[in-house]
Amino acid sequence: MARLSLASALTAHIKAALETPGSSLGSPTSHTSFGAPREDGRRTATATSGEQRAVMMPSHGFSVAFFAWLSWISLTSGAPTADSTIPAAAQAVSLLRRNPSAPLDVYRRGQIAKFQRDVVIARYSGGGTPQRRSSGDNLLVDQEYDSGYYGTLAIGTPPISFNVVLDTGSADLWVAGASCQSSCGGLALYDPSTSSTFKNASSPFTIVYGHGEVSGYSATETVEMAGFSVSSQGIDDMSTGFVSSPVSGLLGLAWQSISVSRQMPFLQTLASSGAWDSPLFGVQLTRYTNDTSANTLEPGGVLNLGYTNSSLYTGSIEYIDMPTQPSFWYLPLTSVTVQGASIPLGSETLVAIDTGTSNIGAPSDAIKEIYAQIPGSSPASGSWDGYYEFPCSTSVNVTFSFGGSTWTMTPADFSYTSVGKSQCIGAFFEANVNSGQPTWVIGDAFLKNVYSVFRFDPPSIGFAPLSDIALAQNGLNNVPVPSATVGSSTAAVTGVGAAATHVPGLVKTLLGIGAVLGLLFTPFV
Repeated sequence: MARLSLASALTAHIKAALETPGSSLGSPTSHTSFGAPREDGRRTATATSGEQRAVMMPSHGFSVAFFAWLSWISLTSGAPTADSTIPAAAQAVSLLRRNPSAPLDVYRRGQIAKFQRDVVIARYSGGGTPQRRSSGDNLLVDQEYDSGYYGTLAIGTPPISFNVVLDTGSADLWVAGASCQSSCGGLALYDPSTSSTFKNASSPFTIVYGHGEVSGYSATETVEMAGFSVSSQGIDDMSTGFVSSPVSGLLGLAWQSISVSRQMPFLQTLASSGAWDSPLFGVQLTRYTNDTSANTLEPGGVLNLGYTNSSLYTGSIEYIDMPTQPSFWYLPLTSVTVQGASIPLGSETLVAIDTGTSNIGAPSDAIKEIYAQIPGSSPASGSWDGYYEFPCSTSVNVTFSFGGSTWTMTPADFSYTSVGKSQCIGAFFEANVNSGQPTWVIGDAFLKNVYSVFRFDPPSIGFAPLSDIALAQNGLNNVPVPSATVGSSTAAVTGVGAAATHVPGLVKTLLGIGAVLGLLFTPFV
């Protein structure tokens, strides 16, 4: 009762202090008050006219009463008391663990951290606040237990969103069009008749993949992704091909020199225009292949545009320059080990780093050497022709080097899937590609183990170890899958047309998503 009486007295004193003229929080001629309720029940803040806009300070009497009240709260309500629910010394305590934050929070925190770092570097280097350009994120979806990853972009005016595979092994943007009809049932289709910015280039296209082809006609359109907009961007309206819900197309992230339509790719346009803070993009991919509770669609990581998200990796990014004129994103491959044994490589072996391929392709001789290190392995047959099977009980350790550090691929990623009770399919498959091209194709089986950066200037690829925050995204269950959305555009540039030079007669065959398309999409040709 004494505590209640004291509380009542203090509350009355504070109320009186608040109502006393002169103790109001500032000048009576300038303050913010809440007006009448709006239709939605909220009150709007209105500023009373007046010249003086001082910071309002409480009176001495109010201050004494207020701090006395706070002290009483601390001494009574805030202090712990004896309670049977509180364990005694040395008694076991049950811990409640929070689930990891949703991916969106991680990526947002990364952008905030990046901006703070930029400001500090500029300020204490004598440069003041840095001149901002822009950066953005595109959240990815993991499809079919790491078989492929897709993101979202928007096409047209007004913009319509589409899910597209993100493919560093090709350079064209194509999407299923309204003329696709029966072969594209159930998909979100691009209808040029509804867009005011569509321009038909009247140029047919055909892109050949390892499991079929897509064809249609080329056009230019306004394309948006992660807050960036490119007008007159070259796109291909697909009328015949193979896609499967919920994916409507593909966004090639490689260089213009291998574009079948000869248009500058979307990301290369943004990088070369100066719209980004830095001319690069980063990729983090999640892992669900070893999660028995995974759904067919799960959160897939993120595509960072114009910056690297330092919350997703540790240490520094190790960049390796591309050895010749950019086309595919490729590097020299200097070392591969399997179970500690070195795999013989030819001289000047080049490897394409390909987000659009699930697994890893290599020449037949190298594949035989790889599986020779794994007892009980043998060539698979049927639809798995070119792959090998091995005992699921075997933990296979693989490392790669591209002229710098040695990077490890986890055993979980070496095992692509199981066939039967005891045999698994390995992630490495035979791929004898045309001469003059990269002879190895390293896809998501490796890229899930690193934070990858693709830099346009200077042309190079970088890797860094994943952070604990990134690793915590693997195998998260009951987390919402990113959905196709249309956001506001913060930076806009104009697309670049066909280049003066082009690789003659180039068609995309195995490199890129040829392998993954055969697993994800149903052929209709």
